[in-house]
Amino acid sequence: MEEIKELGSSSAQSAAGTIHCLTIVGQVEGHQILPEDTKTTKYEHIMPLLAAVEESEEIKGLLILLNTVGGDVEAGLGIAELIAGMKKPTVSLILGGGHSIGVPLAVAAKHSLIAPSAAMTIHPVRLNGVVIGVPQTYNYFARIQERIVGFVTGHSNVSREKYTELMMATDELANDVGSVIYGEEAVHCGLIDGIGTLSDALDWLHEQIKNTP
Repeated sequence: MEEIKELGSSSAQSAAGTIHCLTIVGQVEGHQILPEDTKTTKYEHIMPLLAAVEESEEIKGLLILLNTVGGDVEAGLGIAELIAGMKKPTVSLILGGGHSIGVPLAVAAKHSLIAPSAAMTIHPVRLNGVVIGVPQTYNYFARIQERIVGFVTGHSNVSREKYTELMMATDELANDVGSVIYGEEAVHCGLIDGIGTLSDALDWLHEQIKNTP
């Protein structure tokens, strides 16, 4: 119970073996500490936890529950890269929403599912603070955006053209650029592997663990 309270994660024994459940919710907090009344997932907690899960002889698979509203791009990509680099079976389940940096986190798993009522918000990168109006700033924006697009298209079945189209749409969000896509749409465009619930995610993990030498 203490592990659930502090880190939003827990391990459970099953017939297939021990499965670790990790929740990534609210904003992914990076180097800046967010206000106390903001629900956050701290990257300094998640990164060593993922390394421990991968190294553990007891844990056979990882279930990632996602309900994010964005957050620090560097921290989110760092977590996504760790998940993508794991050898153990990993499955992500989007519940409620997968906003902005939540998209790379969702597709980083070996198998991704989205609840029928869940939504994903796709939009260009934003930066907080002082922005210097020089060519280098715009180049920096473009390079960050390319890192995200490259990661998402490299770990899912969505094409670069389709993902860019969703990201740059001007008729979907009020006073903003981007798109909101729902369960079936996310699967249809190749971003997410399938529609599913908790039992579907666990069934996939059990099957993968059973077939892992």
